[in-house]
Amino acid sequence: MSDSQNAAAGEPLRVALLGCGVVGSSVARMLVDHADDLAARVGRPLELVGIAVRRAGRDRSDLPVDPSLFTTDADSLVTRADIVIEVIGGIEPAKGLIEKAMAHGASVVSANKALLAEAGPSLYAAAAQHGVDLYYEAAVAGAIPILRPIRESLAGDDVRKVLGIVNGTTNYVLDKMDTTGMGFAEAVEQAQALGYAEADPTADVEGFDAAAKAAILASLAFHTRVSSDQVHREGITEVSAADVQAAREMDCVVKLLAICERTEAAGPDGRPAPGVSVRVHPAMIPRSHPLGGVRDAFNAVFVEADAAGQLMFYGKGAGGDPTASAVLGDVVAVARHRVGGGRGPGESAYADLPVLSMGQALTRYHISLAVADRPGVLAQVATAFAAHDVSIETVRQKVVEGEDGAPTEASLVVVTHTAPDAALSATVEALAALDTVREVTSVMRVEGA
Repeated sequence: MSDSQNAAAGEPLRVALLGCGVVGSSVARMLVDHADDLAARVGRPLELVGIAVRRAGRDRSDLPVDPSLFTTDADSLVTRADIVIEVIGGIEPAKGLIEKAMAHGASVVSANKALLAEAGPSLYAAAAQHGVDLYYEAAVAGAIPILRPIRESLAGDDVRKVLGIVNGTTNYVLDKMDTTGMGFAEAVEQAQALGYAEADPTADVEGFDAAAKAAILASLAFHTRVSSDQVHREGITEVSAADVQAAREMDCVVKLLAICERTEAAGPDGRPAPGVSVRVHPAMIPRSHPLGGVRDAFNAVFVEADAAGQLMFYGKGAGGDPTASAVLGDVVAVARHRVGGGRGPGESAYADLPVLSMGQALTRYHISLAVADRPGVLAQVATAFAAHDVSIETVRQKVVEGEDGAPTEASLVVVTHTAPDAALSATVEALAALDTVREVTSVMRVEGA
C-alpha cells in the first residue's frame, strides 16, 4: 500500500451539507462519486454525515446517498461535523448555523455571496476566535477561481482594479439584445426558459447579485471592508435597443459590470487621498476589450495589478456542477488544514480605505441628445460641459429630416473624457434644461477604453 493510500485510510473527516438544491445536490453527488480521489488529495477520507433540508420525505432517489442522511435538524447536524458546507443562501438561518458550527470547531465552506457581503467581518472574527477556516470561492463567479488568486496568489502585489461580468443572467440578456435585436423583456423570457433566470429575476436584472459579489471582490482586492450597501448599484431594466445600437455604432457592447478600483479623490483638506470605488452598472465597453467578447451566460473577471499586469479569468459563473467544483476545491483546502495543521488566510482589512461615493467615481459618459437644428446649438452644449469642468472627447452630429425633406432637428452624440461622476451627472441635468435640447435620449457610462 502506498503512503498516500495509508494516509487516506485514517479516521474520516466528518462533512455536513446544509442545503440540497441545485448546488447542494451536485456537491453531494461529487463527494460520493469522487470519494477515493478526494481522500487521496486530502490524506483522510471525507465522510458525509448529514444533509440538512427544509422538507423531509421529498424524493431524492437520484442522489447516490443513504436516505437516512437527510435531516431537518440543521442545528444538531452542524455540531457533529469537522467541515460544514453551506449552500442554502440568504442571511438567516445560514449565519446562525455557520456561527454555531464554528463554535463547535468546524471549518466552513460557503457559496453564500449575500451573507459574505453583509456579514463577512463578523464571520471572519468567529473563525479566528475558534481557530477554524472560512472559505467561499463559490460565492463569486461559480467555477471561476478568482477569490483565491486575489486573496493568496496576488497577496504580494498591489491590485489596482477589478472589472468583471459576474452575473450570467444579465450577460445573457444583454448579449441577446446585441446579437439578435431582442427587446429586454423577450430576452429575459428566453433566459428564464433556458434556466438562466429565476421566475423572479429581480436580484439579477436589478444588480443586487452583482453588487454582493463586487463587495466581496473589493474587500479582498483592497484589504478594506466593503459591504453590499456601500456598492453603487444600477440594473439593466432601463437599457434600451437605442442604447445597444449606440454602443454598436461605437464598436462597443453593453455589459453589466462590477467595477472595483483603487483611486484618489479630494480629501478633507482638498488634496488627493486614496480611496476605493465600488459600483455595479451597465456600461459600454469596446468589443476589442477581453470582456467585450464574453457571450451568453458566461462570467469573466479582469484584474489589473502593479506587478502582475493584466489578468483575465473566464468560465461558467453559475450552475450546479460548476459551482460545486469551486465548493469541493475549498473543501479539499480546509480538509488539508485539518489533517496537516494550520489555517488558511483570515480577513485582511489593514488598509481600511474609505469607500467613495458614486459621485466621486471617475468614469466617462456617452450622451445622445435630440437638439434643434439651428446655429449656436453646439456652442451652448459645449458651454454646459465646460461649466462643469467636463472635457469632450468626441462629438458626432446627424441631421434628422422631416417628411418634406427639410431638417427639423439634429442628433448629437457626445463622448466625454474621464471626470467625476457627479460632474458628469450635473452636466446631463444642465443639458436637459437648455431650450435648444429637446430630449436627452440616452446616457450611459463608458468603461475599458
